[in-house]
Amino acid sequence: MEAEELPLAGVVVLDFSQFLAGPVAALRLADLGARVIKIERPVTGEIGRTLAFAGRWADEDTVSFHAMNRNKEAVVADLKDPADLERVKSLVARADVLLHNFRPGVMERLGLDYESARALNPSIIYAAASGYGPEGPWSNRPGQDLLAQSISGLTWTTGRNRPTTVGLSLADHLLSCHLAQGVTALLLRKARTGQGGHTESSLLEAMLDLQTIPLTTHLNTPTNGAGPTDAADDVLPARLYRTADGYLAVGVVRVAELVGVVGESVSVEGGLVVERDVVEEWVGERLVLGKTAEWVEVLGRAGIECAPLRTLDEVIASEEFRAIGMTQEVVRPAAAAGGTPLRLTTTRSPIRIDGEVLRNGRAAPRLGAQGYLRDGVDPLKGGR
Repeated sequence: MEAEELPLAGVVVLDFSQFLAGPVAALRLADLGARVIKIERPVTGEIGRTLAFAGRWADEDTVSFHAMNRNKEAVVADLKDPADLERVKSLVARADVLLHNFRPGVMERLGLDYESARALNPSIIYAAASGYGPEGPWSNRPGQDLLAQSISGLTWTTGRNRPTTVGLSLADHLLSCHLAQGVTALLLRKARTGQGGHTESSLLEAMLDLQTIPLTTHLNTPTNGAGPTDAADDVLPARLYRTADGYLAVGVVRVAELVGVVGESVSVEGGLVVERDVVEEWVGERLVLGKTAEWVEVLGRAGIECAPLRTLDEVIASEEFRAIGMTQEVVRPAAAAGGTPLRLTTTRSPIRIDGEVLRNGRAAPRLGAQGYLRDGVDPLKGGR
């Protein structure tokens, strides 16, 4: 799509956030057409430039930083310097959105909290991400994905006999979606009424929202969810099984259906499983005798939902991956004349607009790519 056709074209976002939820929320807005300007500290920039996932770097920044900050601009400002801070406030007065993920109290000390920002710009949309919300005993603790998964109880839903964390920054990524959704909703209200607003969410809230169904069930179960009810005893929960050459994911399925496909005899009385663990073991002993692709075919014909477990290499080589075209190439110009530009393959926005895939070839900015505010740089000079 052309830049002016994107839904958020013309919207200016000041991104004060650092690794991970805040930058990804700003990235989601940039993918939808917003102009995102990172405000970073001198010398080192935001912490994401040096936190290397899997130890991978590209062109003096971490690969993870590139993934989270493509299609953005960057200016440098020392928020502890009164003159720089005034220059930043001048940008706030003219921007549409301010986004940050500092701990509660940091922006207040800088005079960049919501009330102060609204005094500068009554129509500003202010977005704040935190670890555990603005109130409560953990409100001042730094947010970490692992800790949010643990304190929210999510770790007990992922392990069969022991708690297990999700091996990705799940809380951060879900929080980024919620924060971007809040900003987008307030932009719509602003277009309708001229009114700005304040949106906020936290890692903890993102993890609790993810567990809406089990939490609601638990809160409304007289036994406090101590065990399954008889009505569910004829259903095997979704799980992973070993096959002759790998693993197979099998969705929630009626025992009789699965048993009928993989074998003949099992202890079932009146359609209800006598011992669910015994049945699961029985099924597992039979699935391991066949190859994954064979079971996908056999179970698929029987209408039983299943899928192979793939490594990332297998995912990238798959027809499904190629069909959706989930990658794009981004380019960062060389730092000096005659140098070699950085070309990096990364993911694209998962959203389609009017049937169009959203792609943008601009890579993450170098630190201060658009200049240092103390040098008189004004990225919003002449309007937005």
